[in-house]
Amino acid sequence: MIKKFVKKALEEDVGRGDLFSLVGKESFASANIICKDEGVFAGRSYVKTLCKMQKLDVKFYVKDGDAIRKGDIVALIEGKSKAILMVERTLLNMMQHASGIATNVATYQKIVQDFPIKLLDTRKTRPHLRIFEKYAIRCGGGCNHRMGLDDCLMIKDTHLKTIDDLKVFISEARQKLPFTCKIEVECEDIEFAKFAMQCGADIVMCDNMTPADIACVVAYKTEHFPHVLLEASGNITTENIVTYAKTGVDAISSGSLIHQATWLDFSMKITHKVVM
Repeated sequence: MIKKFVKKALEEDVGRGDLFSLVGKESFASANIICKDEGVFAGRSYVKTLCKMQKLDVKFYVKDGDAIRKGDIVALIEGKSKAILMVERTLLNMMQHASGIATNVATYQKIVQDFPIKLLDTRKTRPHLRIFEKYAIRCGGGCNHRMGLDDCLMIKDTHLKTIDDLKVFISEARQKLPFTCKIEVECEDIEFAKFAMQCGADIVMCDNMTPADIACVVAYKTEHFPHVLLEASGNITTENIVTYAKTGVDAISSGSLIHQATWLDFSMKITHKVVM
């Protein structure tokens, strides 16, 4: 999967061919990848795959999830100079995008590190980049929610508008879904959250509910349905996430972990060249 993604990313940039490669002599070169920001590194697996595809040697000085600072040399790349120059932008783009997400996640994670909760992403990902962006979430210390529509039945507000009887629907779903598949129901108030548990939901999402209301749902769940997992979601930021964590939910999800992340800046510098 990584190889396919990297191949398409490079093809997007190279097009019919790198025009620079048509001119001049080939040489052997070394290049440093330098961090120009402060944050958390991610992208190693993808960069390694890209370099291997182009027969370039890469030596990393950091691992995914490591803290990095401005001026740090994160990797050394060696091989044919024209190959290094051809992959430069694709390599940096992947590293910058992944590290930006990982850094954003780590910021949230640090705030709630003293609470026994999981920090989850969502399906609010860029088209064709879901696996890549969710990989970056893990590098930052977060956890993945479902990858797609095929690994958890999540009944959202739009789905509920098409369901006549939730209890019957969940009962029928149990007969057709894989044994290991969980059912999650999105709820917007206390009473419906209680009802979703009574109908057999495995996970209840408290969506856009106040921390006070979520605390009530937690209390009800603890007394009557201790096996049910509770997730808080909706307009959760670094400023208010602790308030939600204090409610006792099992997880907090936020699309902003990905779509509000700012890329980290990296650059490539050629350090050595020998004409072949």
